[in-house]
Amino acid sequence: MEPVWERPEPRARAAPVPLSRSKIAATAIRVADEHGLDGLSIRKVAKELGVGPMRLYHYVVNRSELLDLMVDAVYARIAEADRQPDRQPDWRATVLAIAHLTRVAALDHEWFADLLGGRPHLGPNALAVGEATAAALSHAPGVRDLADLQRAVGTLSTFIVGALRREVTERRTARSTGTDESAWQVSLGPYLTRQLATGRYPTIARLVIDGAHLDPEENFHRNLTTILDGLASRPAR
Repeated sequence: MEPVWERPEPRARAAPVPLSRSKIAATAIRVADEHGLDGLSIRKVAKELGVGPMRLYHYVVNRSELLDLMVDAVYARIAEADRQPDRQPDWRATVLAIAHLTRVAALDHEWFADLLGGRPHLGPNALAVGEATAAALSHAPGVRDLADLQRAVGTLSTFIVGALRREVTERRTARSTGTDESAWQVSLGPYLTRQLATGRYPTIARLVIDGAHLDPEENFHRNLTTILDGLASRPAR
């Protein structure tokens, strides 16, 4: 069977509800935003659209194809980083723009972070983002051949996936427990104080006692620029 992105849309029907893959994906995104991936099903999406579930199977053959459409719809937003008319043709600026838009998308649609780094994303918008990222990295001074480019793409992807999953997980934990950092410190503070007082963990003690609270966006940007600084150098082989 052809991939969902290449199959023709089923013949339009005016009644009872006109459908398209883009409309189905948009509705599924709203359901996932509210209920998460565990609460997403073709039946629930069909109910939101006011149609029977069997009608949706004319557009997607299963839930995996539905997820593919949803993911690619989010990538369409990220792809805008490479379509800005005033975008400077600078590899570093392009990578920064794509990475920050990916973070914004993951925070707006937390389920998207769950799907990053899993099965390959091969929709047209995902491919466009991948092409723009790889093309930009290919111009980094430290990238001299295809092997360097493969490593650069892999390193950047690993950082983005890990950073976004951690940030989304921390947000979910705060919501589910109804606590914030100060409440956590009150509950576990006495235990941690006793452990640090033993002197066995001096570096951790410095991080806990003297370390400042880092803004998530600034932290993401600084760590990202550290990676790009490495790609900007030309180490001797």
